[in-house]
Amino acid sequence: MKKRIAVISAILEEPKKTQSSFNKLVSDYKDIIQGRMGIPFHKDDISIISIVVIGTLDEINSLTGKLGNLNNCVVKTSISKKEIDR
Repeated sequence: MKKRIAVISAILEEPKKTQSSFNKLVSDYKDIIQGRMGIPFHKDDISIISIVVIGTLDEINSLTGKLGNLNNCVVKTSISKKEIDR
């Protein structure tokens, strides 16, 4: 099946309230996750997280949608146009 590479960017506002749910969802999709970077801004009570994934459009959109439904979580995704075989 054709897959694509994507970067999911998330801003957690008040991360203490959202972090547990966010991490649970991310762990549910561990098979498509290639890497993750998080930068906490403790002083501002915000965390920035970027996740690199390789998956089908359905998988990528499913993860993005579930993360976007979390309270205090803003999500944007950039998906490559090029399809890859994996």
